[in-house]
Amino acid sequence: MSFRLIFCLIFLLPRVILSDPSQPNQVVLLDTTAVLGELGWKTYPVNGWDAITEMDEQNRPIHTFQVCHVMEPNQNNWLRSNWIPRQAAQKIYVELRFTLRDCNSIPWVSGTCKETFNLLYQETDEPRGPAARFHPADYAKIDTIAADESFTQTDLGDRVLRLNTEVREVGPIERKGFYLAFQDVGACIALVSVRVYYKKCPSTLRNLAAFPDTVPRVDSSSLVEVRGACVENAEERDTPKLYCGADGDWLVPLGRCVCSVGHEESDGLCLACRPGFYKAFAGNIKCSKCPPHSFSHSEGSAFCHCEKDFYRAPKDPATMACTRPPSAPRNPMFTINETALFLEWMPPSDTGGRKDLTYNVLCQRCGGAGQACEPCDGDVRFVPRPLGLTGTSVAVQDFVANANYTFQIEAVNGVSGMGRKARPLANVTVSTEQAGPSLVGVVRKDWASQNSIALSWQEAEQPHGAILDYEIKYYEKEQEQLSYSSTRTKSPSVIVSGLKPSTVYVFHVRARTLAGYSGYSPKSEFATGDENSEEASDQGPVLVIVTAAVGGFSLLVILTLFLLITGRCQWYIKAKMKSEEKRRTHYQNGHVPFPGMKTYVDPDTYEDPTLAVHEFAKEIDPSRIRIERVIGAGEFGEVCSGRLRTPGKKEIPVAIKTLKGGYTERQRRDFLREASIMGQFDNPNIIRLEGVVTKSRPVMIVVEYMENGSLDSFLRKHDGHFTVIQLVGMLRGIASGMMYLSDIGYVHRDLAARNILVDDNLVCKVSDFGLSRVLEDDPEAAYTTTGGKIPIRWTAPEAIAYRKFSSASDVWSYGIVMWEVMSYGERPYWEMSNQDVILSIEEGYRLPAPMGCPVALHQLMLHCWQKERNRRPRFNDIVDFLDKLIRNPGCLLTLVDDVQSFPESPEDTPEYPLFISIGDWLDSIKMSQYKNNFLAAGYTTLDSVSTMSIDDVRRIGVSLIGHQRRIVSSIQTLRLQFLHVQQSGFHV
Repeated sequence: MSFRLIFCLIFLLPRVILSDPSQPNQVVLLDTTAVLGELGWKTYPVNGWDAITEMDEQNRPIHTFQVCHVMEPNQNNWLRSNWIPRQAAQKIYVELRFTLRDCNSIPWVSGTCKETFNLLYQETDEPRGPAARFHPADYAKIDTIAADESFTQTDLGDRVLRLNTEVREVGPIERKGFYLAFQDVGACIALVSVRVYYKKCPSTLRNLAAFPDTVPRVDSSSLVEVRGACVENAEERDTPKLYCGADGDWLVPLGRCVCSVGHEESDGLCLACRPGFYKAFAGNIKCSKCPPHSFSHSEGSAFCHCEKDFYRAPKDPATMACTRPPSAPRNPMFTINETALFLEWMPPSDTGGRKDLTYNVLCQRCGGAGQACEPCDGDVRFVPRPLGLTGTSVAVQDFVANANYTFQIEAVNGVSGMGRKARPLANVTVSTEQAGPSLVGVVRKDWASQNSIALSWQEAEQPHGAILDYEIKYYEKEQEQLSYSSTRTKSPSVIVSGLKPSTVYVFHVRARTLAGYSGYSPKSEFATGDENSEEASDQGPVLVIVTAAVGGFSLLVILTLFLLITGRCQWYIKAKMKSEEKRRTHYQNGHVPFPGMKTYVDPDTYEDPTLAVHEFAKEIDPSRIRIERVIGAGEFGEVCSGRLRTPGKKEIPVAIKTLKGGYTERQRRDFLREASIMGQFDNPNIIRLEGVVTKSRPVMIVVEYMENGSLDSFLRKHDGHFTVIQLVGMLRGIASGMMYLSDIGYVHRDLAARNILVDDNLVCKVSDFGLSRVLEDDPEAAYTTTGGKIPIRWTAPEAIAYRKFSSASDVWSYGIVMWEVMSYGERPYWEMSNQDVILSIEEGYRLPAPMGCPVALHQLMLHCWQKERNRRPRFNDIVDFLDKLIRNPGCLLTLVDDVQSFPESPEDTPEYPLFISIGDWLDSIKMSQYKNNFLAAGYTTLDSVSTMSIDDVRRIGVSLIGHQRRIVSSIQTLRLQFLHVQQSGFHV
């Protein structure tokens, strides 16, 4: 029976295909399928296990061990492997592939048949010799191996063999090697293959670092930390690390290496940059092509060399293109205007490819024919300076009249002077014959006292106009012009006083006409006297008489002027008070507040709108406009930025609105209407109109250029970057511009942050007058229209409901602008629909304070959002209030976020004047003389004042009964107001 089973197994096994896929994280110590010769394993007893070797279909040997003594009881058959060195293994894995027959399929078998076998091992430091005895007690059991699937007699007939694979762990292994043993206790088994291996984390490249083979720890819960080594031409950025897991997997990569200069990453390696490319910095970036006018001929270049006549400045990065010095400035010209000589020029045609262009002005003074020119040195003064000019003009002062000057203007950039070529210069020769008078004559000392010196000189010649005055510059000789003083006189003599006794002074004198100054006279040295000097004693009586006469005359003049001024001031004060009262009444009735102020004229009142444009806007020659780029799109066409050239002045940046082609006459009229409006405004917080182009196409409106664009997008771009004081300063500028418009009787109708422009100094200017209309003289007048779009989120309720616009509706819009500014450009009412906004406002809802908004500013917003327009503050009130906040920044420290609740409707906010300090309150009731009394008694806030009684008022020193009553009455009003506000959790 045993023979037949073995024969069947031999017959079937060559048809079994054994797979052994390569495992990079495994190190194989033994694989019976890879052994070409005999295995040489030992069996005990000899007739227990049978070793059979057959060839498979690929002519590879198959080593099998079989045993099937199922008919005989008490089987104990051992099969032992050769000695296996463990190498670096701490834990080994034994993979067994075998077949096992089902005992039930074997006829006439009693209970002696088994379906398992045992796997055992023995550790030794060296292999045992052939004569060594076999002792089963020396082996430790690993596990009892059972088959997942067994075959039957039917399977043998169908030539089907069921192969089992089992893997067992052994360890930790501490000796140098070990034996494996297989114990059969009565089964029918064929051991097809045995593979012994241990796991490792294989060598790998990660983040440009190489990690070696690493054997994991026996404890599967702990990881082995391995430090990597950067690959060639790489350097550590952070220490590269990997952790080796128990299953031979790399985990948790940390740190990295980067390719060194001149090398780039490719497939995990750092390769040298190709010729024509470079890499100047270590990092995992690709090599870059050499910048313009530079090259690299070798591999691995860290920078590119400049071409001939091209250079890099010492501070230029390697990524910058090579550049060259600029050419000479063009078209130098000069003008002499009164006391200054103005030099102007045009930039060079070739700037060398750089932006750090500056100019130096070198001066030489030339005499007559045959005389050499000399450097001007300190004889002339340049404004702002002679060297390092960023502009294309300079003013020259203190030059000598009737002389010839040669000015050399050179353009300089960062690589000037690096080449061997001489710097190109622009030369201009100036004659100052018409510039001023001749030098004054010899300066003489008439007399000297202890503290004064009297000087006189011969009057300068006047070839080109009358002498306006003389300038006398003087300083102590010992100081050598470290500091000097000067004085002026209209006559050719002067008394210089305030001098030190017994001190030598140096004097220079020059004359001035309308054409300019003369040069300074040669220096003259004179000394003051002492108490015993003869000069001082001789002049003493004269000085006393002169002083007395001058003093008496001066006293008479002063008394006369005092009487005249006193009477005139009284008249002026009365007239001013009357005028101010008239102005206040005039303004309250809706008229222009200041007599004589320019009043806005509606362009629609002109029968021909073109006349309005030509009256209020200046026509510009289009050749003076240079359009540079498109920056946006308007209702009528594109909006561009460019430069405007004005004769005799520098080019200025401008914004240009153009009227697109194919326009109708109505569109042209509406387009130019805005220019007719803007041309009437003159205020630093209103966008300035430079002029229009109407006589050629395209039709253009030219306004000043605002570098930071619209306020809403500017704030969104710089969210959280400004202090509260800076934001209040922006709001103050907007309010000032709106106060100007209101004062001349003008309604904007579309005041919003998108229509406020910001320059590079954070000055805010009101713009976009497309929807604006004039405010009529009728005190109740407001512009009424039957159609047109209305910006709902910014518009007052009465303007939405009845199309009635007024300065008060602009105040409502200003409150929304305040909210936009404090929220850094957030959309008012967020995602609410326009209809929901209208209904919410009618129900009393108002925008809550933005995060971080001071209480005082949200209080002002709520005032602007009063439903009754007559209760809203005027723009002059708003400007005054913001000025107080700027002067008292401590009032901005209390934030709405810090109070428990806050009124959601302006109707919950009592109507009281916008004052924020004790001084403002006392000024309003004309009791400012008691300000120090309140402060000395510890009353520093309006909250504390509202709790005072009449006894408290007496206690702080207010003794007059009338004053007591006035203050107490005002305190009662404050108390009612603060009680109402504090019930809402609001504190001023």
